[in-house]
This record gives sequence, structure tokens and C-alpha cells, in this order.
Amino acid sequence: MELVGRMLDGSIPYDPKGALPRPGLFGDHLRQDEKIEHLQRVPLLSGCTQRQLRSIARIAEVREVPAGTVLTRTGEPGEEFFVIIDGKARVEVSARKRVRLRPGDFFGEMSMLDGGPRSATVVAETALRLLVIKRRDFSLLLSKASDLTRSLLTVLSQRVRQAEQALNA
Repeated sequence: MELVGRMLDGSIPYDPKGALPRPGLFGDHLRQDEKIEHLQRVPLLSGCTQRQLRSIARIAEVREVPAGTVLTRTGEPGEEFFVIIDGKARVEVSARKRVRLRPGDFFGEMSMLDGGPRSATVVAETALRLLVIKRRDFSLLLSKASDLTRSLLTVLSQRVRQAEQALNA
């Protein structure tokens, strides 16, 4: 019974036909508890309970991309939220403003929440392993979990207040 439970929660992959892809550059499958560890570091999700994080981890897929991959492009629609597990990326906000992202950093949250266009271009500087959450999956999860929606709204409200205080200081 434990085996079936672990297959259902994603900590053991279920692959009856042997069709799972071989381990990529960064190794094997990421366990559910490892996904949760990465998600806990995202400030947007800081107000989430363990149960809520488990729900988010279930919809988060692991994706590996080679160096040079453009993950987001300014002005294009955004349908995914990314958390960097391994590797480095570069955020290009303008010709002069560039920011480096490392493991634990995230991007794409604004487009995932409001459906607006991307505000920056993000390029993989090295091979990357990412947790990726699709907007439609996240929206469906939010529609079923009002407590998660409240947690996110609380965190967003706190972040807006902090930004206002920083502007007024």
C-alpha cells in the first residue's frame, strides 16, 4: 500500500511501459519532498502550509534545458513560472540592466498570476534544471483551494506594503 501511495504522490515514478526519459544532465527524478524544499524558498509561497506546498509540488514538473535556451522573452505571453534548481540564468530587463539568477531564484510569477506579458527576457547561461508550474494548472489549483489563494494574497499584500515603504523612505 505504501508503494501505491508513493506512486500517487509522485515520490516514486510510475512507468508501466518503461517510457520515462533517461536521467538528464543533473541526474535522476526529483522526489516530491525535494520539490517542496525548493518551493519553500520562493517568497511568493512563504505563507503556504505543508499541505498547500504538496499540492503545488504535484503540479510542478522538472525540466532541463541547455545553455543558451531563451526561457522567457519580453512582451510575449507568459504561461509558466520557474524555480531554478541547478545552473545559472541571465535576466535581461534592458540593454544595460542584467541580473544573474542562481539556484533558489525564481521568475515568471507575475505573468503566471495576472496573465500579462513577460516583463523581461531570461536566458540560460548554463544548463539548467528547473521546477516549472504551468499557469492553467496553477489556476485550477487556486480555484479548488481557497486557503491557498488567501495565503498568496497575504504574501502579495505584504510585498506591496514593503515596496511602498521603500519608496516613501
